[in-house]
Amino acid sequence: MDDIGRGPEGAVISGIGQSDVGRRLFRPALGLTLDAALTAIEDAGLTRDDIDGLAAYPGSGSAAPGFAGPSLLEVHDALRLQLSWYAAGVEVAAQLGPVVHAAMAVTTGLARHVLVYRTVTEGSARARAKEAQAERAPSSRPATVEGPMQWLAPYGITGAPQWYAFYVRRYMHEFGLQREQLAQLAISARTKAARNPKAVYREPLTLEEYLGSRMISDPLCLYDCDVPCDGSTAFVVSRADHAPDTASPAIAIEAVGAGAGPRMYRDQLPDAWFGASAAAQMWARTDLGPGDVDVAELYDGFTFLTLSWLESLGFCGRGEAGAFLEGGERIALDGELPLNTNGGQLAAGRLHGLGLLHEACVQLRGTAGDRQVPGAEVAVVANGGLPNMGCVLLTRVR
Repeated sequence: MDDIGRGPEGAVISGIGQSDVGRRLFRPALGLTLDAALTAIEDAGLTRDDIDGLAAYPGSGSAAPGFAGPSLLEVHDALRLQLSWYAAGVEVAAQLGPVVHAAMAVTTGLARHVLVYRTVTEGSARARAKEAQAERAPSSRPATVEGPMQWLAPYGITGAPQWYAFYVRRYMHEFGLQREQLAQLAISARTKAARNPKAVYREPLTLEEYLGSRMISDPLCLYDCDVPCDGSTAFVVSRADHAPDTASPAIAIEAVGAGAGPRMYRDQLPDAWFGASAAAQMWARTDLGPGDVDVAELYDGFTFLTLSWLESLGFCGRGEAGAFLEGGERIALDGELPLNTNGGQLAAGRLHGLGLLHEACVQLRGTAGDRQVPGAEVAVVANGGLPNMGCVLLTRVR
């Protein structure tokens, strides 16, 4: 992976595309995917006949309705692609996995132009599930839990909010983090989302509203959690020598990180710096450093994950993120580290990480409109909230 972003045989993001995004669109996932995919292919200056690789997260199968999007088989058939390589899965670099896979494919000669997509229809799926639940009689049959969850569910740990709440509370105890500091991530997300026409929630959020919202899993409240939505994001990853032929400016994949620590189960981690291994791996593969980053698009499935990425990536020291976030000035569009510039998953909608990658590309192209960070040349994108994490450093093609 050391050569992914270097030289004529490196990898670039040559095209980007995104469908409509909404809280509940009630549209088929395949239709949303095709909207994004065809836009990305055209944006890359290509046709469907040029696409010889296909990758997705997760690409098929999921217990959660609306989570997986269409399978590789469905997309391949709908677009009538002639493929020499394809891959799907979730166990590498979290949601960035298919981008990392695609970059490896083009740099090793397995493919030349790889279409990558991520589609969610969780907003509509949850609405339908609530309607169906209201029509069903309650079941008296106890739920069966297997695997690692059998040791957690009896104690009320049934989902991600409960897992991460433990780490937040421990971090607060060790480093004095205040909820008012954590709130700045949610408040800032709404401020930026107001400039994003596709954002789900564009209304301002006050500190009083944040502190007064209902708890989901103490100390994580409603506004610490991302917003399920519907939408699709697509990219074309190409060999770097295609960059001069793209319809829009190509973005270089400078370096990636996909490392994992010694433990990967959420309840077995030794500390709260979830992305430290991936971050160290990424920085070791580039001459750039945290001080060179103009825009940071860091995973915000929960506010605390963003805080963890800030420290893991070296934007502040361990235990210093609370002070870094104080008042919100540093992470504003005109701050020293513009963060999640489209509103992130907390406000723009949970496009599961690849929405943040799309925003990074838009910023580096200089086409973000009212939310554009002037002169942005280097962006970092971090995805994941365990059991796997990943990050990628992007630059303008130079």
